[in-house]
Formats: sequence, structure tokens, C-alpha cells
Amino acid sequence: MTPWIFLRGLTRESRHWGSFPETFRREVPDAQVYTPDLPGNGTLNAQESPLYVQEMAECIRAQLIGQGIPPPYNVLAMSLGAMAAVAWAKGHPEEIRGAVLINTSMRPFSPFYRRLKPGNYSRLLKLALLGGSDQDWESAILARTSHHPEHPAEVLKNWVSYRREYPVSGRNALRQLLAAARYRGPLDGLVHPVLILTSQLDDLVDNSCSRQLADRWKTAFAEHPTAGHDLPLDDGPWVASQVGQWLRTLPANTQQS
Repeated sequence: MTPWIFLRGLTRESRHWGSFPETFRREVPDAQVYTPDLPGNGTLNAQESPLYVQEMAECIRAQLIGQGIPPPYNVLAMSLGAMAAVAWAKGHPEEIRGAVLINTSMRPFSPFYRRLKPGNYSRLLKLALLGGSDQDWESAILARTSHHPEHPAEVLKNWVSYRREYPVSGRNALRQLLAAARYRGPLDGLVHPVLILTSQLDDLVDNSCSRQLADRWKTAFAEHPTAGHDLPLDDGPWVASQVGQWLRTLPANTQQS
């Protein structure tokens, strides 16, 4: 049985998956799901975030081995986490069985103004320079990453509590942003089965980034018509269903859950 490793994105932590792991297990019943944090986020918020995505991947590997969870793994990852998944699969191909990449982007496939839509610049810069309460920050993030969470007031309350318990420093947020901006994905893709999922109405990252990546790498691809950047939050059942369908198309030696 191959473990599933779920990786979140910029300044997010394992609890931001919400109920999605349970939703996923209903579609992939035998899945053993693990949700490690990137260095600088969540329970690792006291650590310094690496300046290179490849180093993030190495930190994730070390966490799993330290917890006695040996490879190979399947990986489901979003945004910055998806970049780490690609770096991991490229650097240690024998450890990865397959990857699901959600609303990600990377050089050289997409220019910077599509990797982070210009409409986000002023809001994020204002918060960074003038500061803001935990409520201000999480309200802004929720507004830019989600279109229809099932319980928006509850989601926001939870996100604010996560920030208060394990705050991500401004320095670490900038280091993660820099790591994401400088990461270059492999031109020839991965040797593993890959499914790329994207949201047509993503307000943070232009969804053309995922389409171009899928076209270049010749991977399986699906697009959600109404969800925002946080696709597992907006429609977790759809994500789980897409993964389940994709797994059933794979050869028996690669589709183990």
C-alpha cells in the first residue's frame, strides 16, 4: 500500500486541508494520508523556510523517514507544495509512484504576471507594509483563494485560529515567495504518472499555467469551472473523484493506493 502525501502551499499548513483527507479516503478507501508541513509553516513555524524548493523537498523527505513512513509515495500537492512535489520526484524518482498537482505554476512555462495575477499585488503589498490583524490577513487570503467554501464563517474562524497558534513570520513568507519565484520545473516533465488539476476561476494564479504545464508534459488534466485557487476547499469531492478516475486508468503496478 502506497502512502499518500498531501502538501500545501505558501504560508499554509496541514490543518488548512480541512475535511478533504476524509473526503479523499471515501473515494480512495485504502489511502493512508499524511500531511507534513513545509518548514516555516504550521508546527514547523519556528524553522527557517528554505530559499530553494529543492531544499523544501528534502525537509519533507526527512520528516517522513523520521516518522517511519518509507517510500514509495503518491503525492497530492497544491501551488508551492506542488513545486516541492515536482522537485522531489525529479531528485528522487524511485521514491514517488505518482503525483497530483493542483493550481501550480513554475518557470519557464509561464511568466511572472500569470504565476501571480497582478490584481493581488496591491492588496498583499498593503498588508505587508502597513500590517494587519490575523483577521485581516486570513480574510484577504480566503477572498483571493476561494469562491464558495461550504461554511465560510467557520473556515475563516479556523484559519484565524491557525495563524494565532502557529504564525508564519513575514521573513518566512518572503522566503517561500522567493523560493517559488525562482523555481524552474523540468522541461521534460516527470517519469511518473501525473494528473494536473486547475480551477477556471482561480483569482491568484492564472489557470493557463496548469494548462501549459499539462500540454508540455503530456499529462492527464482536468479543469473545474467555478472553484477558486483552493480547489480542495471549494470542491473536495470533485478533486477526489478526479483522482479516483485517474487512478483507475493507470496500470496495475502504478495505481496502488
